[in-house]
Amino acid sequence: MGTRIPTHQLSSGLYLSGRPEQPKERQPTMSSRSAPYTGGDPTKSGELGKMLEIPAVDPNPTTKPSQNTGSVRSRPNSGPTIKHSGLGPLSRKSSGSGQMALPTGLFTSGPIGSGPVDISGGDGRRSGNLDRSGSMGKMVYGSGVTSLSEEVKVGFKVSRAVMWVFLVVVAMGLLVGVFLMVAVKKAVILVALGAVIVPVVVLFIWNCVWGRRGLLGFLKRYPDAELRGAIDGQYIKVTGVVTCGSIPLESSYQRVPRCVYVSTELYEYKGLGGKSANPKHCCFSWGSRYSEKYIADFYISDFQSGLRALVKAGYSAKVAPFVEPTTVVDVTKGNKELSPNFLGWLADRKLSTDDRIMRLKEGYIKEGSTVSVIGVVRRHDNVVMIVPSSEPVSTGCQWFRCLLPTYVEGLVMTCEDNQNSDVIPV
Repeated sequence: MGTRIPTHQLSSGLYLSGRPEQPKERQPTMSSRSAPYTGGDPTKSGELGKMLEIPAVDPNPTTKPSQNTGSVRSRPNSGPTIKHSGLGPLSRKSSGSGQMALPTGLFTSGPIGSGPVDISGGDGRRSGNLDRSGSMGKMVYGSGVTSLSEEVKVGFKVSRAVMWVFLVVVAMGLLVGVFLMVAVKKAVILVALGAVIVPVVVLFIWNCVWGRRGLLGFLKRYPDAELRGAIDGQYIKVTGVVTCGSIPLESSYQRVPRCVYVSTELYEYKGLGGKSANPKHCCFSWGSRYSEKYIADFYISDFQSGLRALVKAGYSAKVAPFVEPTTVVDVTKGNKELSPNFLGWLADRKLSTDDRIMRLKEGYIKEGSTVSVIGVVRRHDNVVMIVPSSEPVSTGCQWFRCLLPTYVEGLVMTCEDNQNSDVIPV
């Protein structure tokens, strides 16, 4: 009796003799998956994308089979087929008030686009290439620009102990002098008393008149330091050419573009019984009726070392600019015809145009001007910054000029360039 040969059926329906072959267990292989080429795209770069908070792409993209073959054969030790994109730029997220790296490599503070906005009926576009043809509207800046609403405060830095001792001695001298003058009834006592009081009064008036000029002379004589060798926290003076930061400014009346500091002030003269420009306006003097002063972060290139530093003057920093403005409009009694530009400037600020003697002064520091900055050095990675000092700047006693110690607070900035002269093109 013959034995029956076993058969088995394939998936295609054919019958074959013999038993089906048992599948062999595949040995595990150690394979390393090669990292795909990112092509400069941070969304495919793994850890770099996580650091920059960029969502990653799907790690297992679907691959389309080739038209020439019926199926795609997977080979060991090979990763999935990925379609590479072109080399793209590295985009970063930035906070609203932090530093940003521009495409030129410069570091600027604040977001791009936080510059001036024209609210004189325009389309409200932000700074960049601003359209100012035929418009005298008031400029409104964001938080990245510091509005200097007050004048630079220059005071006398004398300790309270010395002031109290001086006042006590003067008071005692007055009492003793008056008592002796009444008791002795001689004019000699009155002369001696005047010889003590008059020099003190003259010294005080002298310092009130020449204190500001003495401070400017001290700042001018202050030695320049080399920015390259300055250490963190050092108080230095740097002189060089300035360039605009991320927010260029524009003067209010003359529309001078690309400035780092602008100021426009309207003064009025008050005669006997005239109108006052402000509550503190005295008769027979000029009083400030309206003022606009703005300053933003900018760069300064040191003349000595050639190194460029970022001057942190924006974001409500305390700044003391000493820039002499020039008169651009002068309305006198003999010439009271106002120009259309000046009338438009007054109307945009809702200022009256009645019969007044007015004078409009404007000052600015244009890009390319030579400026001296006095402040504290701060180093952050490869960026050198100059920030305002927390302590006021004191000149000390200037004995030869009979000046008491004078102080000024904040970041000190002086500019001696004539505003009508040509500046260095940058």
